[in-house]
Amino acid sequence: MIKKQPAVYILASKRNGILYTGVTADLLGRVWEHKNDAIEGFTKKYSVHRLVYFERHETMPLAIEREKQIKKWKRK
Repeated sequence: MIKKQPAVYILASKRNGILYTGVTADLLGRVWEHKNDAIEGFTKKYSVHRLVYFERHETMPLAIEREKQIKKWKRK
């Protein structure tokens, strides 16, 4: 059985394109869902499917805290 571990991830539509930041306990499964448009919403609408960054965390609260920090970042 694969151990699930909380993670924060960033997906992109293309180089310098639209970004999406999320948090999950199953990174491989969640990325698969995004790539295969199994989830209705932002990533499907804007074709945001490319995993460009991820961080694993010990607990979900830590992952959520980090996700909030990342979402405050400004693009340059």
